Amino acid sequence: MTDEWQFDPTSPKSAQIATELERRIRSGEYPHKHPIYEVRLVQEFGVARETARKATVILRGRGLIFTVRGMGSFVADSMEWSAE
Repeated sequence: MTDEWQFDPTSPKSAQIATELERRIRSGEYPHKHPIYEVRLVQEFGVARETARKATVILRGRGLIFTVRGMGSFVADSMEWSAE
């Protein structure tokens, strides 16, 4: 992302990041098994690691990503996504 991310001050940053990543996943910009690295989210969105982690928790709850211990998080197969 070349421009600095603009957050809406009325909504949690983690939720806004999750919404943007969900858009990328559902559009196919991030295909099945694409890695989702918290450290990259920190860099791209200019947030704390805990904020990036909360965003991945939201995505995992929606079935959009899965995490493999010791390897990281990845985009889930679209068959596992929730209907939201």
